[in-house]
Amino acid sequence: MKKKITLFLFVVLSFVAFAKDATFAGDNYDIQLSYNDTSCPGDAVFVRLKFVQDSKKSEKNRLDSSSAVLELYLGEKRLDKADFYFLPKDSNKNVRTMLAGIPLSSWWQKDNNFRLKVTYRIASEQAMSFELPFSLTDKTFVSETIPLDQQNTNIKTDTSTKRMQQIEKLNALLATVDSTAVYQTEAFAPPTAATRRTSYFADRRVYTYTNGKSSTGMHNGIDYGVPEGSTVSSCAAGKVVMAEFRISTGWSVVVEHLPGLYSLYYHMSELKVKEGDIVQQGDLLGLSGSTGLATGPHLHWEMRLGSVPVSPDFFTSNFTFAN
Repeated sequence: MKKKITLFLFVVLSFVAFAKDATFAGDNYDIQLSYNDTSCPGDAVFVRLKFVQDSKKSEKNRLDSSSAVLELYLGEKRLDKADFYFLPKDSNKNVRTMLAGIPLSSWWQKDNNFRLKVTYRIASEQAMSFELPFSLTDKTFVSETIPLDQQNTNIKTDTSTKRMQQIEKLNALLATVDSTAVYQTEAFAPPTAATRRTSYFADRRVYTYTNGKSSTGMHNGIDYGVPEGSTVSSCAAGKVVMAEFRISTGWSVVVEHLPGLYSLYYHMSELKVKEGDIVQQGDLLGLSGSTGLATGPHLHWEMRLGSVPVSPDFFTSNFTFAN
C-alpha cells in the first residue's frame, strides 16, 4: 500500500516518533512526505521528502545544502540505510525534493516490527529525526529444479580467472552510487511487449549438473519467453554503464537509472548500444537470444537497488510518488 503523509516538524525538536497520520508544524519550513508503508519481501521501500521553505521567514534559500538519511530497522537492529538524493529543482526556488530507497530482501518474512527512521539536516542547523511505521506482508516464491546440459554445467561450474573477474566487475558496478545520476522518476516499463514469463523473480532454484552434483540459488530477475531476435528496450531513461559479453550472462547490458538503481538485460544475441550511451525509456538496447547460461531463447530482465535484486514489477508502479 502506498500512503502519503504530510508532516510539519517543529525545528526545536531533535526526535519525533509519530503515527502514519501525525502532523507537526515547523517554524520556517514544511516537509511533505510520501512513502509505501507496507511492502512485500523482494520489493523496496521508497521515501520522498519535499521541503517547502517559508520565504517570508527565511532570508536566504538553505535547502540546496540539506542532507538526509533513511534507515530501516527490525526492532532495535538496523538492517540497511540509504542517503537521500536531490531530484531536479522545482520551478519554485523555495522547494527542494529528495528521494531514497532501500531494498527488501526476498528472504525476509512477514513482520510488523519494522520501522523507518529519517534523519535530516538543513544547512548547518541541528540534525532532526523522525520515524515511520512500516511492515512486510507475506509472499510465496516458486521453487524449481533445472537440469543443465554439459555446456551449461561447464558455465555454471566455471571458476576461471576471467569469469571471476567478470563477476567482481559487475558487483563493483552495482555497488556504485552516484548521487547525481537521476534520469527518470516516473514509472518504469517492461523491456518487451511479450507477456509470457518462463521464470519469475526470486524463484528458488536447484541446478543439477551432468556429473550428478547440484547447487542452489535464487533467480534474480524475470525471464520472458521470446523468440531469438526479439527487440529489447530500456525500461527507463538512463546511462548504459555496461555493454559486453559475459561468460555467465552472454551479451549483456546494464543501465543506471537512479543513484544505486540499475536494470540488467541478459542472454542477448546482439547489442545495439555501447557503454556511455544515454538512453530513453523504450530505446532499443539489443536483440534477445540464448547466449551464456541459457536453456533456450529468452530475455532475462533484472533490477538491482543497492546491489540487492529487487522485483522488476515493483518499479512499473509509481514507486517514486511522482504524481
